[in-house]
Amino acid sequence: MAILIDGKAVSQKVKDEVRAEIERDKLSIGLAVVIVGNNQASRVYVNNKKKACEVCGIKSFEYALPEETTEEELLELVDTLNEDKNINGILVQLPLPKQINEEHIIERISPLKDVDAFHATNVGKIMIGNYAFLPCTPAGVMELIHSTGTEISGKECVVIGRSNIVGKPMAMLLLHENATVTICHSRTKDLAEVCRRADILVSAVGKADFVTADMVKEGAVVIDVGMNRDADNKLCGDVRFDEVEKKASYITPVPGGVGPMTIAMLMKNTLMAKRIQG
Repeated sequence: MAILIDGKAVSQKVKDEVRAEIERDKLSIGLAVVIVGNNQASRVYVNNKKKACEVCGIKSFEYALPEETTEEELLELVDTLNEDKNINGILVQLPLPKQINEEHIIERISPLKDVDAFHATNVGKIMIGNYAFLPCTPAGVMELIHSTGTEISGKECVVIGRSNIVGKPMAMLLLHENATVTICHSRTKDLAEVCRRADILVSAVGKADFVTADMVKEGAVVIDVGMNRDADNKLCGDVRFDEVEKKASYITPVPGGVGPMTIAMLMKNTLMAKRIQG
């Protein structure tokens, strides 16, 4: 039976460390969070980010814009925030309404304030291993793996999903720690067979109950990044937890696994942004 990796406990530790550093050095740090429209999931995320800022001693500035906001208007706001010395980090909550090109907005955010690490400059730095910011979810996954005491170097790791936000950077972070990494996706042949090779399996595919016990190696560390709804509208991950728990050595629950880590790492990135900006 797998040991549960407690994302709430690990995330609290990260937030405590951020707060201690801010208090020790008497830092004044501001995070701007921009939300466009009335997406309920986005509103929940934004509220959780505000709460985390309070815990860490970071000033939170919310900019809630109407659904009909134009791309030009949002770009103007980003320009203003880039110039504002009180704002150290800028986060534009995705998804955006269809009239706004997300790529244009991300590219407009100053790389020094890009606490999501989505800007092409920061993505390139992650690729070569010379980064200041890491995408929050993959960085959180690494913290969870480290919390188990698992040695990553030399291990076979499989990442299911190739998104720019999770899958690709996740693979790079594992590679930077000397893992042998395979990225799987919808065109991967013999997916179950590939997954069974993994000492560390990270699923970020966004499909409920996608990973079954026959896809998991005995004793593997299993990290479930998925956030889905099952047939009963209950929150669940990509991994069929009841089955896989019996085979894994460590496993993350959903909820309470990767989710809390994403916000904790955002706090860490915002502190880093302040350090870089001086």
